[in-house]
Amino acid sequence: MDYLKIFAPATVANVSCGFDSLGFAVDAIGDEMTFTKTAKKGVKITNITGADLTYNVDENAASTVVKKMLREVNADFGIELTIHKGFSPGSGLGSSAASAAGAAFGANQLLGNIFPKLELTKFAMFGEKVACGTPIADNVAAAIYGGFVLVRSYDPLEIIKLPVPTALRVVAIHPQIAIKTKDARAVLPEKISLKDAVTQWANVGGLISGLYTDNYNLISNSLIDVVAEPTRKKLIPFFDEVKGSAIAAGALGAGISGSGPTIFALCKGDEVAQKVYNSVEESYKNTEIDFEDANKAADRQAKTLEKVAPTAEQVIENRTQRLNEQIKND
Repeated sequence: MDYLKIFAPATVANVSCGFDSLGFAVDAIGDEMTFTKTAKKGVKITNITGADLTYNVDENAASTVVKKMLREVNADFGIELTIHKGFSPGSGLGSSAASAAGAAFGANQLLGNIFPKLELTKFAMFGEKVACGTPIADNVAAAIYGGFVLVRSYDPLEIIKLPVPTALRVVAIHPQIAIKTKDARAVLPEKISLKDAVTQWANVGGLISGLYTDNYNLISNSLIDVVAEPTRKKLIPFFDEVKGSAIAAGALGAGISGSGPTIFALCKGDEVAQKVYNSVEESYKNTEIDFEDANKAADRQAKTLEKVAPTAEQVIENRTQRLNEQIKND
């Protein structure tokens, strides 16, 4: 294989109660990337569209991952890559993670698929560190594994793939404000009470149990964050109003996607998800904050409501196959 075009999904991290440990991939929002083998060793970014990102291969989240992987195996070829960002950096939907995870997946294919998913996650975490300063795994693991994931341990790294109930839907809305990850982390409490810790642990357990048993009531009751949301929500204007409108419209729960400012809501079924989206949209119309449906920002023809991507194969591999089939037909 000398050429590959892939899709790298957006992701929602934390999922309310699972700070830095839970994440899930979204089915239709994401980036498209191409990888071309070259006789000349090294890595080169030949084109970036959709966002103003650096072409410096030592500073870009994607190219740093590819470079590290090629050096790891002493590859006798190089790779040129292009990146089309399908959603906004700084949205809280794992923009740098999509670049890093997509880079790890794509480079691995050209290398003969020699690395397992856990190793790909480690490479992608390196890209996250370059982009954000912290090698967090929840976004990149969700993009690589697909569906819901639990980062059970960082040392050693252990990723657990979780099931996704078939009717689970996500609504994501992106208020047009900028929040830097370092700022969102700076407002977090250094210590929490034992009471809050117990509440958070119980909610994580409840959410995971709900995913395994298709218990939507349990999922709903567990989507509560007493650690990060109380301080981070202050960075997002009208957060309480928007979250309240989503829950009033039938959402299982709502919270901050990653560091924000995107607000996500999990819903049961398309009908409820549509009602939730309409309610959230209306609540933001009554403010002076511009907003954008995250899906429409990614693709003007995309559906408003998206599934939580159930498997890595459906997230990346099937989309990659379809893209490559399009290339052959063109």
